[in-house]
Amino acid sequence: MSHTHSHSHHHGHHHAPRSLNMAFAIAVLLTSAYIIVEIVYAFLANSTSLLADAVHNFGDALGLVLAWVANWLLSFPPRKRYSYGFKRTTIIAALVNAVLLVTTSVLIAYEAIYKLFHLTEMNETVVMLIGTIGIFINGGCSLLFMQGAQDDMNIKGAFLHLIADAMILVGVVVGAIIIRFTGLLWIDPILGLMIVGIVLWGTWGLLRDSVRLILDAVPHYIDQAGVRHYLAQLPGVAALHDLHIWGLSTKEVALTAHLVMPDSSLTDADYKKINLVLHEKFRINHVTLQVEKGSKDDPCLRSETC
Repeated sequence: MSHTHSHSHHHGHHHAPRSLNMAFAIAVLLTSAYIIVEIVYAFLANSTSLLADAVHNFGDALGLVLAWVANWLLSFPPRKRYSYGFKRTTIIAALVNAVLLVTTSVLIAYEAIYKLFHLTEMNETVVMLIGTIGIFINGGCSLLFMQGAQDDMNIKGAFLHLIADAMILVGVVVGAIIIRFTGLLWIDPILGLMIVGIVLWGTWGLLRDSVRLILDAVPHYIDQAGVRHYLAQLPGVAALHDLHIWGLSTKEVALTAHLVMPDSSLTDADYKKINLVLHEKFRINHVTLQVEKGSKDDPCLRSETC
C-alpha cells in the first residue's frame, strides 16, 4: 500500500503544474468573458441579483488570477536572499483571496438590502437564461481544480470560488423562476442575502487557514502528536525538544527538532528512513534534525516540552 502511495505522490508532482496552468488559463478566460456578458444583460434585464453576481464573479476572477500567479511562483528556483524560493506567496494569495471574497460578499449584501426597500420589475427570462449559462461555465471550470484542491489551499480557494459562483447562480435562476410565476419581487434580494451567508461561511475557513500559515502555525492537516510520538520512540532517543513544524507554502511543510541520544547517533540510512516516514506518513517535506548527547545539567532533559 505504502509503495503505491509513494508512487502516486511523486507522479502527481510532475504533472500538476502543467495541467493546473491549463486549468487556470481556461477558467480565467471563460469567467472573464462571462462577467462581461453578465454585466451587459444585468442592465438590460434590470436584475440587481445578476449585477451583484457579476461583482462577485469579478472578485473571483481576480482571485483566480492571484492563485494562478502564486502557483507559477511555486516553480521558481530559490534565489540568494530567498532561500525558500517564493513559496510563501501562495499563502499571501490565499489570504488576499479570502479578503476579496468577504469584500465582494459585503457589496452583494448591501445591494440586496437596498433592493428590498426599492423593489423593481425585472426581465426573468433573460436572468434565467444568462444564469443557466453561468452555472455550466462555473461548474465546469470548478471540475478542473477538483484534483489539486485536496492538498493545496490555493487551488482549494479557486475550486471553492467557482463552486460558490455556480451555487449563487442557481439561487438567482430559481429566484427568477419563482418571481415569474408569483410576481413576488422581494424573493430576489432575500435569496441574495442567503447566498452571501453561505459564501461568507466558506470564506471564513480560508481566511483562518491562511492567517495561521502566515503566523507559522502547524498546518491543520498535520498530526503533531503523531510526529512527536514517532520521533520520541526512535531507537536511542532519550528525549525530544524544540520540535517545530510550519508551512513553507500552501503545500509544503518543514520540520526541525533536537533529538537527545546519549548512547548512539543516527546513520545516513537512519536519516533516509526518517525522512521517508515523515514524508509518506505525515506529509512533511523538509526535515532538519539535530542530534545531541545531552549532558546531565541540561535542563532540556527534564522538561521535554521546551
